[in-house]
Amino acid sequence: MFLDRLLKPRPAKAAGGKLYASAAAQARSPAFYAQMGVHDSMEGRFELFTLHVALLLERLKGQGESAAEVSQETFNAYTRGLDDAFREIGVSDTAVGKKMKKLVGAAYGRLKAFDEAANALPDRSVLSAALARTAFEERGEGDLAALTDYVVAARDRLAALPLETLLQGEAQWPKA
Repeated sequence: MFLDRLLKPRPAKAAGGKLYASAAAQARSPAFYAQMGVHDSMEGRFELFTLHVALLLERLKGQGESAAEVSQETFNAYTRGLDDAFREIGVSDTAVGKKMKKLVGAAYGRLKAFDEAANALPDRSVLSAALARTAFEERGEGDLAALTDYVVAARDRLAALPLETLLQGEAQWPKA
């Protein structure tokens, strides 16, 4: 009984893990790749995982201490997920650190760009430009309008959720 309490994760850590798992599951939705044209590659998946985590972090931003803790735990789960992915594909332990440093730097850049795009809404041009650079690598391929519409809908859906729902680790995403 004592060990159960000692080993049980803090509520924020559990919620952050659940939110990241939800974001990762949503980012794997086939529609992003088949209908919207995001490349089904490590890079494309990284962009969608990061996008969904950014949506969660934006929703939790400025919502108090509990939300800040859940937000940090969500980001921690995201970085652990990246680390685990490298190890699963056989990247050596010595190389994982270097690759993680590069990816986390890229993730911070994506988060900053998403924050700027969110601040520019309802003007969608900044968001579309950011998605073109990241999800489509400015190749001109894919359905940029559909992905932009999805991001706005996801942002709206998360905004409509009660904060307590998110603090329990539950997110609801629109159909991709």
